[in-house]
Amino acid sequence: MKQPIRQVLLLCGAWLPLSAALAQSGANTPVAAVPLQEVQVLGHAGSGFITPINPFNALPPSSLRGVEKALKRGADGIEIDIQLSQDSVPMLYHNRELATLTNTREGCISTRTAASITSLRYRPGWPYDWFQQERPQRLDTLLARLVKRPTFPYLHLDLHEEDACTGYDDGRRSRMLIRALATLLSRYQVPPGQVLILTNQPATLQYIHEQMPQVARGLEVTQDFDAGLQLAQSNGVQSVVMSKYVATPERSARVHSAGMKVVIFGGRSSRAIRRILCCQPDAVEVDNLRQLLHLRSKAKGA
Repeated sequence: MKQPIRQVLLLCGAWLPLSAALAQSGANTPVAAVPLQEVQVLGHAGSGFITPINPFNALPPSSLRGVEKALKRGADGIEIDIQLSQDSVPMLYHNRELATLTNTREGCISTRTAASITSLRYRPGWPYDWFQQERPQRLDTLLARLVKRPTFPYLHLDLHEEDACTGYDDGRRSRMLIRALATLLSRYQVPPGQVLILTNQPATLQYIHEQMPQVARGLEVTQDFDAGLQLAQSNGVQSVVMSKYVATPERSARVHSAGMKVVIFGGRSSRAIRRILCCQPDAVEVDNLRQLLHLRSKAKGA
């Protein structure tokens, strides 16, 4: 067994018996944890977030080149952030304000048309501007590229349903976003089994099921795990999507015992990624693809 895999097993060893016991104790049909070599690896926001080291990444989150870089590196798929423009077009963009990542000083995705948004340029600052010339893009632009691939990659759509300019309110814009997504996924014949749509809004989860019953849904949990697990169960979602700060082996086992899959997002350092793997996820939306793919490759050859 190769050294990195031995380190993972040593780090996880104390938790594995407890996790197995919890998974067998659930009242619902449990989901078996997948072995390391079968963990689904997705690029978090494409190639991750803008970082100076470990790894250096100048590409903005959810940018086209970020997605292309992740898939070229060998990711099974990508997680991308989706927001609705003023004229009801699903856009790829992560932040709550345009001024934090682009060359405009005001506004949000919700207050601009798609044409106005795609005319902007990403400007994350020095030295990153030297290495990229990206613009925010429409989701359909990305889908048109992905359908040309031999195999459609796994696609996690993270819905950002409010921004600094527009709140969630009565959920009207969220329903518009879901209808727009349903139209695009159908138009580009995206395989439903390759898609997970995630949100932290219970009403949106229900509307996704009404509009796209064949597409898997995930509840994002970033704080109160117990409340999140209860909400996930009551809404009948297929996956619980946890921050690396929330995830533990015991919590993953509880999710599996409740019949749902575990998705964990985050992880740049080797230690952080090994800790995530201890939680026995089914999929990881990772910030350091090279490191996680290396560990998975070692596991396959062990």
